[in-house]
Amino acid sequence: MNHLRCALLLAGVLTAAATSAFAATESAGAATVDVDAFVKADTFSDIKLSPTGEFYAASVPMGDETGLVIFTRTDMKMAGSFRLGKNNHVADFDWVSPTRLLISMAQKLGSRDEPIPTGEIYAINANGTGVDVLVGYRLQVNNTGTRIQPKKVEAVAAYLVDDLPSDDKRVVISVQQFSADAYTRAEHLDVFSGRRNAITIAPVRNADYYTDNAGVVRFALGYGTDYVRKLFYRGNDKADWELLRSDDDDEGMDIPIGFSADNVTAYFRSEQAHGPDAIVAYDTVAKTRKELLRDKVADPARIIYKLRSHVPVGVFYYDGKPRTEFFDKTSPEARQYRSLEAAFAGDAVRITSQTDDGKLALVQVWNDRNPGDVYLFDNESKHAAHAVSRRAWFDPAKTAPVRAITLKARDGLSLSGLLTTPNGSSGKSLPLVVMPHGGPFEIQDMWHFDDDPQLLAAAGYAVLQLNFRGSGGYGRAFLHAGKREWGGKMQDDLTDATRWAIEQGIADPSRICLYGASYGGYASLMGVAKEPTLYKCAAGYVGVYDLPMMHTTGDVQKRGSGESYLRSWLGPPETLDKVSPTRLADRIKVPVFLAAGGEDQRAPQAHSEKMEKALRQAGVPVETLYYKTEGHGFYEEAHKREFYSRLLAFLSRSLGGKTAAPVKVEAAGKK
Repeated sequence: MNHLRCALLLAGVLTAAATSAFAATESAGAATVDVDAFVKADTFSDIKLSPTGEFYAASVPMGDETGLVIFTRTDMKMAGSFRLGKNNHVADFDWVSPTRLLISMAQKLGSRDEPIPTGEIYAINANGTGVDVLVGYRLQVNNTGTRIQPKKVEAVAAYLVDDLPSDDKRVVISVQQFSADAYTRAEHLDVFSGRRNAITIAPVRNADYYTDNAGVVRFALGYGTDYVRKLFYRGNDKADWELLRSDDDDEGMDIPIGFSADNVTAYFRSEQAHGPDAIVAYDTVAKTRKELLRDKVADPARIIYKLRSHVPVGVFYYDGKPRTEFFDKTSPEARQYRSLEAAFAGDAVRITSQTDDGKLALVQVWNDRNPGDVYLFDNESKHAAHAVSRRAWFDPAKTAPVRAITLKARDGLSLSGLLTTPNGSSGKSLPLVVMPHGGPFEIQDMWHFDDDPQLLAAAGYAVLQLNFRGSGGYGRAFLHAGKREWGGKMQDDLTDATRWAIEQGIADPSRICLYGASYGGYASLMGVAKEPTLYKCAAGYVGVYDLPMMHTTGDVQKRGSGESYLRSWLGPPETLDKVSPTRLADRIKVPVFLAAGGEDQRAPQAHSEKMEKALRQAGVPVETLYYKTEGHGFYEEAHKREFYSRLLAFLSRSLGGKTAAPVKVEAAGKK
């Protein structure tokens, strides 16, 4: 057992389930699938190295809460910890000085099981002292036991914008009122006293801010009730805002990603009329643009920066196995990545944090069969020491391989996706589960260890994930090709991918089902309505099935910008009956399984109940699983365990795959 994992265990912060991390997963040839391995919480959520390398900080799931634990790096002794108790979860954290961290929180509110961000900012010293709430609603009631500070008592949501590496006392935050489509303020926050000083207010609602290397807020990107994005720019902290680009221009948006060291050149991820986004350099004085980097297929997915700066030097592309490209190929970062990629050949590699002097870095390494390991990399000796595994109970030799695929839609559009096949299988004539992603817009299925496909592959199924038109990662035109295509061309893409799998000999044409969550649930039910002889069953998880109802129920339509989004991207309600599965139940001829949560605001349970009623009236076999306390996706381990067990049993009856191992603990909370 590695030292960091030992330290986490000895700190007493891991759940009992996680302590069995080295228990074997499903053995080859076993008759059932170990569902517990897939619902068990990760050993840690995130881990970061302090600026001097003296400490590790890690957020750790602890059953009904997520805490933060700080360890000294050299001897793995716990220096401090942070937790707020039941239903409170550390959502993110950042080192803002060598010895102080800021913490963003999420919380279970009421009966909702999935934690949602609260917009609170807490702080803690590395030695566990100085715990304080700096911004957030709990500041009003002062129930944290901390002494009173000169802070602004205000019900707002605040998030870190810039940790100001050269300033150990202040950071830049964004602050927004708890109201729909509010204007966002940028402020300086004293990370010790909690004092806040105004910097600027955005000239557009729902704004994100972007700073230069001096910490000056230079860009604001947001949208109003019309859901039209607008990018504003200012030359310095005294200048007025000026509109630089808008969706109304039909040129595609420029999304700021950084500045040159002298803060004269701004860098954008720039949407193009055709094809993927480009990295563009924009001279803010001469007002000229230069394209630096553009892939033939994929958008830039993640930006790589020079150490302790906002100077971008390269990007990650996420079509298939993640890969890096550098427009500054001579940068130390480019050489560092090339060295790491050579050392971990076949894996994806990303530097997640490093010391200010660049000597030590935490490196995340993962692939399609391994959920991920973290290494401490010494840049001088070029030595990588294993620190901790995310989910050590999975043996990569026993998990399923995933490969990138490409195919053509019926109208000639190029489509990309992923195919997971059972470990040790021939990859031919397999029962197939087609698994459309949620969203649907701007979401991309990516190459990594993905729980649902791995669970299904362990049960003996091939799993096909398609980035149909409307998905993210392939440019503005590809995204907009999905506009108002619910049940139309987006659905045809899934049909075409299914037929491709049959033609390639991958799928047994008599054993194919659909399963998806959210929009994926919609697409699964719409698939069996539109292609009643192609599929043998359909499972919908927290799905939407009555599209006109999306304009009247749920959290999207409550905002002015949300209603504009629905009308623009989904379509006006009077046009949606013909592509609503609830109105097409008589076309469905195969068994259906529906699962939903009573506290789901994105896809209210009423969608599933209405779908269930329509199916029963049409004489279609339907099974349901409802939890009144769950939200948009089941959160409690017991609930997830029962859902996956029921899903595997349902699929097995149509496709013949394995079922779940017996459940030892009864799930509670069902409707």
